This record gives sequence, C-alpha cells and structure tokens, in this order.
Amino acid sequence: MTLATGSAYGSAESPLPDMPLTNPSELKKLLLAEGFEVYRTLSDRIVLADRVRDNLIMDSGVAVRPGAEPRLRFVVRAQASDFPADSTEQIFERARRMAEDAVARSYSEVETNSVEVRDPGDSSRTLDTWYEVAFEKKLESEADLVPELRYVLALEKTAPSDSRR
Repeated sequence: MTLATGSAYGSAESPLPDMPLTNPSELKKLLLAEGFEVYRTLSDRIVLADRVRDNLIMDSGVAVRPGAEPRLRFVVRAQASDFPADSTEQIFERARRMAEDAVARSYSEVETNSVEVRDPGDSSRTLDTWYEVAFEKKLESEADLVPELRYVLALEKTAPSDSRR
C-alpha cells in the first residue's frame, strides 16, 4: 500500500492493508515520517504537537486514534475569563462555533469537558476555566490521514474573546 505522499508501507508481494492506521507503533512511525511532531502517546491515541517556538512545543489538541476504526480527533475551547457574562452553555456554544466548518466535513461532537486552570504557585486558586468540545471523524482510508491532519492542525481552536474580534 502506498500513501498519497509516496511513503511505501507494503508491496504487491506482501500487502499490509491500512496497517499504520490499526497499529499504534506503525502509525507513530508514519506520522514522524510525514513530518508531524508527536507530543505524547496515550493508550488510545497519539497526540500531535504544535511547535510554538524552536524550543517550545505544546499539545495541539489534535490526535489520531488507531484501531479497527481509526479516527482523527481535535479539541476546541473557549475560556471563561474571555466571556464573564456568559453561562456555561453559552461558552460551550462559542467553542462549538470554532468547529462549524469541520462539522460540515463530517466531524462529530464526541465529548465536552471543563478544565480548571490552576495557579502554579497556589494550587487552591483557579485562574480560569476552559470549556472544551472534542470532535472526531472516522478515517475511511490511509490516504485520508495526512490531508485531514493538516486541515485540523490549521484550524483555530480557541474562541476569540469579544475584545479580540
């Protein structure tokens, strides 16, 4: 099997159907070979990194879930401090709006979560709360992986505050 980008993972003599998408180790190798940076590997997904500066990488909010039904996942969020007059549901809706284009591309909401951002100097103090919404799309073939990853990595994933518009 050959990727659209030209990486060979099998041959006519020994086909390996969608092996990189079902095998976490092979998927990680494929991602690295395609120029993506891995932030961390969890039991059920490989999380990609977002390089902010040469010496700083962060969680991009994008992950690939290998397996029999491989999926691409991304997370969008809105920060409570940016919308002090909004209810929790209104803030979640702001986050969801960040993914409207992706929903039109067959991504579905799979999870919501609120994350308290703690003061690093005083863990009893909450600095902010992030309201996150996760979306996923089933990858139909190995050829879908790289273009879809590039698409979700390019998405704006944090709702702009009213003052940033």
